[in-house]
Amino acid sequence: MTDTPETPETPITDTPPDRLSVNPRSEFHDWELLRRGVGIRFNGTERTNVEEYCISEGWIRVAAGKSLDRKGNPLTIKLTGTVEAWFKS
Repeated sequence: MTDTPETPETPITDTPPDRLSVNPRSEFHDWELLRRGVGIRFNGTERTNVEEYCISEGWIRVAAGKSLDRKGNPLTIKLTGTVEAWFKS
């Protein structure tokens, strides 16, 4: 008998996290979850241009036109309302 520690497996859930971002520099970025495909419904309308969302605080960030900041990232605006998220696959 060996004394190897058992590692618990991470369960795959069908509910997306409370907060997620598409920006790789964000602490809320998770490539594996984004690769699965996350759908966002904001105030009853499905949105495809969401940069970041938070379900518990009720907001999304979307790009503000084609404007860029000085580092080349899109300028975003924060919209508040009802946020629902689900995995597409």
